Amino acid sequence: MRILIDMDDVMADAVERFFEWYERDFGIRYTKADIPGKHFYQIVPEAHRQIVRSYPHQKGFFKNLPVIQDAKEVIEALNNLHEIYVVSAAMEFKYSFTDKYEWLDEHFPFIHWKHRIFCGNKHLVKGDVLIDDHDFNLSFFPGRPIVFTAPHNLHYTEYERMNGWLEANKFFEGLP
Repeated sequence: MRILIDMDDVMADAVERFFEWYERDFGIRYTKADIPGKHFYQIVPEAHRQIVRSYPHQKGFFKNLPVIQDAKEVIEALNNLHEIYVVSAAMEFKYSFTDKYEWLDEHFPFIHWKHRIFCGNKHLVKGDVLIDDHDFNLSFFPGRPIVFTAPHNLHYTEYERMNGWLEANKFFEGLP
């Protein structure tokens, strides 16, 4: 089975980086419980929204992101049974490509460079399963779309939902 896995907020915790940088810039610390069903920029004061939206465009935003809990162990186990590809829309943010590549080398060295797809648009990438946190990637996917729970997608109801990596067994156990 060919399983396509998104990086940001599926393998790497980008939401946490928004919180870190916002605290650095404004002295206020938010948590995921503060943003159910929203993107972080939607809940900060209007005067701060452009700054928050600029974070991913800044050098270092994607460097050393925390790994989503249990992602490494579960994805490595899946990689031993299935054809795993990491698919990340890394072209939107000028500095993200190198940081994401190095992050995969450090945290997921078992994913060969030939199984890393950095693109601007995921519509051309094909597989059996796509695990992603955004509707705009899942909605076009002709295979089995699985939404990975993140604060901004709690209202999605049209996809199978994976709330964490320990739930992967219920999606892939016993499948070829």
